[in-house]
Amino acid sequence: MLLPERIALIDPLNPILMLRPLLFLSLLSSVALADLPQALPLWEKGAPGSEARATESEKQEGSNVINVHAPSITPFIPTQDHTGVAVIIAPGGGHSKLCLGHEGYALAEWFRDHGIAAFVLKYRLAREKGSTYTIQKHAMADTRRAIRTVRTRAAEWGIQPDRIGIMGFSAGGELAAFAAMQSDPGQPQAAEAIERASSRPDFQALIYPGTSHLFSAEKGMPPVFIACGYGDRPDISEGMASLYLKYKAAGVKAELHIYSNAGHGFGYKPGNSTAAGKWPERFTEWLKDSGFLK
Repeated sequence: MLLPERIALIDPLNPILMLRPLLFLSLLSSVALADLPQALPLWEKGAPGSEARATESEKQEGSNVINVHAPSITPFIPTQDHTGVAVIIAPGGGHSKLCLGHEGYALAEWFRDHGIAAFVLKYRLAREKGSTYTIQKHAMADTRRAIRTVRTRAAEWGIQPDRIGIMGFSAGGELAAFAAMQSDPGQPQAAEAIERASSRPDFQALIYPGTSHLFSAEKGMPPVFIACGYGDRPDISEGMASLYLKYKAAGVKAELHIYSNAGHGFGYKPGNSTAAGKWPERFTEWLKDSGFLK
């Protein structure tokens, strides 16, 4: 299956592509968006705080999506060589959009093809124009609900319930870090099975996340894989080095990759042969070294 995000990246500021979303889609004549796996809503009756807008359609802007009021996960489940490991992917976009191209579907497809179940998370956007959402109340509720959902349906998808991790890029990396910092074992008396499941990720992967000054590390937190670029802004290129030291001091296993020739937003692009372009391979090696991949 060829996804929109698997083609060569096109300049999003190209005036031709800004005319109409349909014009962009017409350039992808060999691609059917319907070929994507079916997105699964995280709340069947509407996300708390979004019930009145749950029926509004998302808006596509190239490979980005905005106007998310019905948060969801899109599952990419291996059909062979399933390892039992699952990764929930939170794309970046500054909390004003979701970059589903190089930080979403293409990577999920790569994981699926390597035996790792992947789930692309569409979360509510706290900094989109006119948004009434917040990062901690709404985007984090979506992130934790995604972890609970995957854990609840682990057997159905061939996943080991103790091998479910969270990965985030940029703004999504903030959500991944916060999910690892603050989780709960579930609510035993909850009516929904999903809410009875733990929201704790078994591992975390932070790919050039912002607001690193807000991150803390405590003993017992999930192990962490970190990747960023030397040329990124200081809160990331220097902040990730400081974060690694926090994890080290807390006794939490951590692995840090700072790529000397990369900046912000390198994500995953098929065919990228640079060191930074091969970080998914380093990540799977880390999963194996950490005991998640057998």
